[in-house]
Amino acid sequence: MEHLIKRPKRTLAALAVALAAVGVTVGSGADFTSQAANPSNVFAAGTLTMTNSAANAAVFSPANMKPGAPDQTGAVDIKNTGSLPGTFSLSRDSVAVTDAGAAEDGGSMDRKIDLTVTDCGLFSGATPPSCAAGTVVYQGALADLPSKTLGTYAAGDQHRYQFAAHLDGSADNTYQGDSVSARFVWDAIQTP
Repeated sequence: MEHLIKRPKRTLAALAVALAAVGVTVGSGADFTSQAANPSNVFAAGTLTMTNSAANAAVFSPANMKPGAPDQTGAVDIKNTGSLPGTFSLSRDSVAVTDAGAAEDGGSMDRKIDLTVTDCGLFSGATPPSCAAGTVVYQGALADLPSKTLGTYAAGDQHRYQFAAHLDGSADNTYQGDSVSARFVWDAIQTP
């Protein structure tokens, strides 16, 4: 050990060579490696859209109504054209009444229109369902139609709805010449 201290430069040189040899031995070890990749991952949002066979038009326009006469009818087809299922609903808004009788009898004509809305059912391909076997989703005065939940439509589901209306038999002379218009609104919200 004494001779190592007498020649410090040689000792440092020998120590540096020994450390370098250890580093090469440890660092030069070959390791097997592997890697796999999944490129082009695309994240796309689904859609919830609908078509309405009578879009921006009246479902029906009952005319020349008289108290107690049979129903006048109209139909509309509503389809989920999106990729996601949704809960569909129907409501009524924007009621406009031209009603000379309202002041005389305390009621407006929208209370004298008896409305029935029937879900005729789901289309089978392009074949519409029969409304005779449908399910009534609303029956009452036009004025009282609330927002009605119609159920969940899967992507591609299409239903036909029949609207039927008549002037209530209790309407008297004060309703002659009166009219009412209403807008029916279809809404959908994605299901969880």
